[in-house]
Amino acid sequence: MTQSLDAIVIGAGQAGPSLAGRLTKAGMKVALVERKLFGGTCVNTGCMPTKTLVASAYAAHLARRGEDFGVAIAGSVGIDMKRVKARADTVSTNARSNVEAWLQGMDGLTVIRGHARFEGPDRIRVGDELLQAPRIFINVGGRASIPAMPGVGTVEYLTNTSILQLDAIPRHLVVVGGSYIGLEFAQIYRRFGAQVTVVEKGPRLIAREDEDVSEAVRDILAAEGITVRTNATCIGFKPHPDGVAVDVDCTSGEPVVAGSHVLLAVGRRPNTDDLGLDRAGVTVDEKGAIKVDDTLATSVPGIWALGDCNGRGAFTHTAYNDYEIVAANLLDGAARRVSDRISGYALYVDPPLGRVGMTESEARKTGRNLLVSKRPMARIGRAIEKDETKGFMKIVADQDTKQILGAAILGTGGDEAIHGILNMMNAGAEYPTLQWAVPIHPTVSELIPTVLGDLKPTG
Repeated sequence: MTQSLDAIVIGAGQAGPSLAGRLTKAGMKVALVERKLFGGTCVNTGCMPTKTLVASAYAAHLARRGEDFGVAIAGSVGIDMKRVKARADTVSTNARSNVEAWLQGMDGLTVIRGHARFEGPDRIRVGDELLQAPRIFINVGGRASIPAMPGVGTVEYLTNTSILQLDAIPRHLVVVGGSYIGLEFAQIYRRFGAQVTVVEKGPRLIAREDEDVSEAVRDILAAEGITVRTNATCIGFKPHPDGVAVDVDCTSGEPVVAGSHVLLAVGRRPNTDDLGLDRAGVTVDEKGAIKVDDTLATSVPGIWALGDCNGRGAFTHTAYNDYEIVAANLLDGAARRVSDRISGYALYVDPPLGRVGMTESEARKTGRNLLVSKRPMARIGRAIEKDETKGFMKIVADQDTKQILGAAILGTGGDEAIHGILNMMNAGAEYPTLQWAVPIHPTVSELIPTVLGDLKPTG
């Protein structure tokens, strides 16, 4: 027997539950299907547990620096990894339970646990149940990508998901991948007391950033005792008496690194390979991401894809914005588009990197007349007072239009301070508007007008 509905939502990640809420409030009869954990990546294996670990690692780091602030701590700083893990688990469990309770109590919504597979452009099968609706929304997220590197099948390795199950500190953690996930875990476990080596195939860390950002992050990690091996031209794995031997084959240094644990942090892939998308006629790209247009509609009328599975943004906040775009267009008569979204994100090493818009190198490629300004955090009062002066603030603007094109704040509070710039960019305001603001002292944000005042043409 087929159950007829007004809409089906596949996946209870960041976009799905909120969309279900809007659809049911509009009077629709909706089913939400979730095959595993409510809340998606952010709640279960992403932002919430990892940033809880970041906080624990920061507490340990600050405790070790107590004497710098005139605070005496008797004895050495110890890490109770079981308590650290339990704290992260509690944060995730509470958030997941809240999402599930909200959905279970939502009028007009039927929550179904199981694996959804398409049987046509308007039909979904979940076990013995067949669901039919004129509107289907896919919000299935992504998972760690495991490339076919030599020997990867012969050793045990960790992903961003399985590393959260550790309740003991690795002796030596080798992180393969020098981008966001890898670098955050590298610093977390170094601060917990592990020896850590980061292995990156490319010539520098976080290659999407400007070179000065990459080098500054590398210096921050190296200062904490993390070994960084870039130009790892032939990464491979072999069993080793100490755990795992990782072939590095860099232009300098030892060709092999032996670690007790290996974390693979080399990218993500969408969870689209077992949905039966071909039966619905939904097209995907070479990486498995569902192809969508500027309104997040797929190749099949009546089917939308939101969040990580559409390849248009790999962040919790972009997934939520996907929901906002779809809901506004479908229910409010709006004409919102993904291309109107200004990219912003953060890297949660300590100090954090807040980023918005274009990098300087991206802006140069546009051929515009640019203005650039850069100020070290060592000249920011708030950073000096906290004795956290690593990093810098950089802003790039268009000389002709006076629009801010992008900014990076690598430093204490950078993930928060960047929003002052992000908001001005969203408002379409010219940079002198922000330059003449009167921010609060002492804050990191108070230096933004000063940096804008120092904007100069680049060659």
